[in-house]
Formats: sequence, structure tokens, C-alpha cells
Amino acid sequence: MTQDILTALAAFALVSSITPGPNNLMLMASGANFGFARTIPHMLGIGIGFTVMIVLVGTGLMRVFDAFPLTYNILRVVSVVYLLWLAWKIANASAPDGTARTGRPMTFVQAALFQWVNPKAWTMALTAITLYAPERSLAAVVLVAAVFGAINLPSVSVWTVMGQQMRRLLHSPARLTVFNWLMALLLLGSLYPVLFPG
Repeated sequence: MTQDILTALAAFALVSSITPGPNNLMLMASGANFGFARTIPHMLGIGIGFTVMIVLVGTGLMRVFDAFPLTYNILRVVSVVYLLWLAWKIANASAPDGTARTGRPMTFVQAALFQWVNPKAWTMALTAITLYAPERSLAAVVLVAAVFGAINLPSVSVWTVMGQQMRRLLHSPARLTVFNWLMALLLLGSLYPVLFPG
């Protein structure tokens, strides 16, 4: 891989990792509801889980999609249903009277597994492999995954910090409820490209 292509890959990894999407919106909500320290497993699950996903997609899973195009539609339906459930969980992350928190931060394993039903993660992984490892050699796929691994975790952490900083504004139960519902609606909005491609 030439220096120019590596630079383009790094730019793609940064832009796609730091822009809004299901992972980042959930991290912002988690940062606001649970703080930075309790959200670390969630962040690590995203960073490591997505890196592993790229390797597995590049070393074989793309061939499954090529051979069985129906799997794209099945993945889309599963992703939408799961994101609807997550939006509901985020919207109801605190009790209406604010006396007790319900729920808990996503665990490392949950966040890593979430990548497999995250439409943005699939788009990022498939695009990265198609553009930057078209020959799908192990060395090229691992390099793409390594670049994403190095860039993704710091990028998604920014969203947790933003959520944590918003805690000062969300000290009242009413404000926290409004914030959680807003995050849930934004998460639903992130489904637009999946439901209405092109």
C-alpha cells in the first residue's frame, strides 16, 4: 500500500469513525447517563469488535454476501429491529421521577457483538475492504483493520466525553429524560440510509 493510499485510508477511517452513527450516539448517551469510566468497556468493545469485524469481513464474509445477496436484506431487517430496541432502551435509561437509574452501560461483549447488526459498521467495513484491500489478501486486510483500530477508539471516545460533559446540563430528571429521548430519536434517524438507500 502506497503512502497516498494509506493516508486516504486513515482519512476515511477518521471521518467514518467520528461522524454520528449508532455507536457514537449510544456512547454519548452512555457518557451522559453513566460517565466516562463506566463507558470504557463499551468503547473498547466498539474499537476491538469493529477491528475484528473488518478482518473477518475481508477474509471471507464478503464472499458470502457476494454468493448470497439475500443475506444483505436479512442483515438489514435484523439491524433495524435491533436498533429500534436500543432506541427504546436509551429513551428509557432513567426513571421518569429521576429517583433511580434503570439499565446499565453496554458491556464489552455487547458492544463488540453490536457491530454485527450496526448498519454503519457494515457500510464502513465493506467500503474499507472494497476500496483499500480489493485483492483481499491477509496482509492488506490486516493493515486496513489496524488503521481502523488505531483511529476508531480515540474517535468514538470523543462522543463519550461529550456526553459526560453534558451531565452538568442534565442534572435534573426532566432534562435527562429529554436528552435520552433526543438520543433515541437521533439513533432512529441514523436508520434513514439503511431504510432508504440512494
